Amino acid sequence: MEAFLKRVSEYESTQDTYNPWASYDPIYDFGAEAPRIRLAHLKEYLGCRIEKARYLLVAEAVGYQGAKFSGVPLTSERILLGYHSEIEVTDILPTLKFKRTSNALTAPSGAVKTKGFAEPTATIVWSFLGETKLRPTEVVLWNIFPFHPFRKHAGALSNRAPRADELALGKKYLDQLIALLPPKVELIAIGEKAAQTLDGVPAKVRHPANGGARIFREQLSKLVS
Repeated sequence: MEAFLKRVSEYESTQDTYNPWASYDPIYDFGAEAPRIRLAHLKEYLGCRIEKARYLLVAEAVGYQGAKFSGVPLTSERILLGYHSEIEVTDILPTLKFKRTSNALTAPSGAVKTKGFAEPTATIVWSFLGETKLRPTEVVLWNIFPFHPFRKHAGALSNRAPRADELALGKKYLDQLIALLPPKVELIAIGEKAAQTLDGVPAKVRHPANGGARIFREQLSKLVS
C-alpha cells in the first residue's frame, strides 16, 4: 500500500487537474501542510480496508467538494467534521482524527466557512452504506480518474468530466489498487462514464447525482444484499 500511495502522490497537477495528495492550493488550502494531511487521511482510509474489502465502488473523478479537500474518495469535509448525524465519522477514519484542509477565509459561502465543503453524492453514498448490514471496512470507494479535473477558466472550485487519456491513466491506478484488495472483491461502477471505462464489468449502478439517488439506492441494494 505504501508503494501505491507513493504513486498517487507522484502525479503532477496540470493547468486543469489537481492532485490533492501532492499539491498545495495557496488560495483555498489552509496551509502548505494540507496535501500531507490529506495523504494521511487516504492512508488511514485505505489501510483499514485493504484486507477486508468485499466491494469496490468506482465513480468518475474527484470533485472539489469532496476529496479535493477531504483526501478521501467520495467523502466531504462536512461528513468528516461530524455535521451529518446519520454518518459515523469513525466508520470512515477509525483511528485518525480528521483535520480540515480548506481555508475558511476564502470559503465561497458562509456554510462552507463554518462547516467545510459538502458534496451531495458523498452524503447519499455514505448514508446508504450506513443503512446496510455491511461493515464500513468492507467497501472501498474510488474514482476512475483519482484526481480533480476542473475547468481552467472557471477556476479550482469547478468540476469537469475527465478526458479519455485521463480515464486511461486512471485505469492504471485502479488496477494497482485492485491488486492490493482480496481476490474476490466485487467491482461496481457508479455511473455510465465509469461503466464505459471499466468495459466488461457486469455490475453497475446509476450515479446518484442529478436526481438519480433513488435508483442508485435501489440498484446498489440488490447488488450488496
